[in-house]
Amino acid sequence: MGGMEEKVPAIALMLLQCVGAAMALLNRAALVKGMSPRVFIFYRQAIATLVISPIAYLTRDKSSRSSSMGLRTFLLIFVTAFIGVVMNQTMYFEGLYLASSSIATAMTNLVPAITFLIAAIMGLEQVNIKRLSSIAKILGTSFCVGGAASMALLRGPKLLNTQAQLPTAHSLVLRSFGCDTWLLGCLFLFASSCCWSLWLILQVPVTTRYPNHLCLSAWMCFLSTLQSGMIAFYFDRDPNAWDLSSTLELTCCFFSGIFGSGIQFFVQSWCISRRGPLFSAMFNPLCTVITTVLACIFLHEQLYLGSLIGGVTVIIGLYVVLWGKGREMKAAIVTNELQEDNTSETSAQQHKICCTTIDLEQPLLNNDHFIATN
Repeated sequence: MGGMEEKVPAIALMLLQCVGAAMALLNRAALVKGMSPRVFIFYRQAIATLVISPIAYLTRDKSSRSSSMGLRTFLLIFVTAFIGVVMNQTMYFEGLYLASSSIATAMTNLVPAITFLIAAIMGLEQVNIKRLSSIAKILGTSFCVGGAASMALLRGPKLLNTQAQLPTAHSLVLRSFGCDTWLLGCLFLFASSCCWSLWLILQVPVTTRYPNHLCLSAWMCFLSTLQSGMIAFYFDRDPNAWDLSSTLELTCCFFSGIFGSGIQFFVQSWCISRRGPLFSAMFNPLCTVITTVLACIFLHEQLYLGSLIGGVTVIIGLYVVLWGKGREMKAAIVTNELQEDNTSETSAQQHKICCTTIDLEQPLLNNDHFIATN
């Protein structure tokens, strides 16, 4: 029984990657069919808000009920929702539409490396070239960036499928420029990874000011619904763009809203609480492999040699960064344990010396006790 309980987080994360691959394939198919990415983001966030908000309201504790949100906290959550949800998903779905679902899932593996790079520039991440862990993070980041550049620039010979003509109805890029969709798609996906990395860094001050994670997610979903709705109303004024008449579009919106922003949040948080964030991040490349195979079979997406080599390089770089971060975390845990042991030993010695001093300096019974007993 104990062995099965140890396997549950791994099985859950594998299923989660399958859900991510299914979302990438469904979203790509719906976008190619003509669904507006901005309208899709609005519907997805609205469904996620309707799913998460009642759960967050019913599971509030007494401290969260009595606490109020200040203006600075609200503005911080507002900016975080705009960067991490609206900008991130807008860039992602535009890149997913212009490039391919396999490239989109491969680019998401850049997030740990980009997060490390931004955190190092901002001074939030310590870099010491004399330590093996820092060298591993730097090399891993270089591998990730080089692999991403290879996917975008060095496609190489075509291995599978042929070029498909994309409709320009709901793509702002194709509507305005009409140039190389592959390169632009990779640039949009890279920008999406940068937005997601900034969102991860902003989680530190946000969760410090508002520690209720479920209510925080509900607020982000609600605010991102308003933000994405304003953007969609501005760019997509045609009423036909808001019509979700096909089964594919309805399936994408509900599947992404419920599983992508609802169930996925709970499963990811539960797995991280059981096995840690590094264990969870190690399963991310599985989504890339599943998406690449299924996209070539069902969506007939193109597969280039340079893209394949670049994707493998990004995955290798991801594991190198995770290895360096894991080694750094283990060293920090050992250092904290040694400091705690030294502190406890020092306290015990001080307590022993203090007790010895008291025993030597004070008599067994003082005068007050002697008077009281008589």
